[in-house]
Amino acid sequence: MTSKVDEALGYEQARDELIEVVRRLEAGGTTLEESLALWERGEELARVCRRWLEGARARLDAALAEEEAGESPADGAGEG
Repeated sequence: MTSKVDEALGYEQARDELIEVVRRLEAGGTTLEESLALWERGEELARVCRRWLEGARARLDAALAEEEAGESPADGAGEG
């Protein structure tokens, strides 16, 4: 479950922390318990990033749909 603090993270903050978590995991040298905690944190951060990206995609889709709805069939006729 994602905490309120994680929900308040911006995309860039969550992404940067996720990069650091991955770097630490790849470097090794941590105990099993530390590695598990890092993995869990990485999963939480990935969920935060995914929500931000899904929200951005929804906004783009809505903007494109609004733009398309505002165009009439005659728009663009005769262009070329």
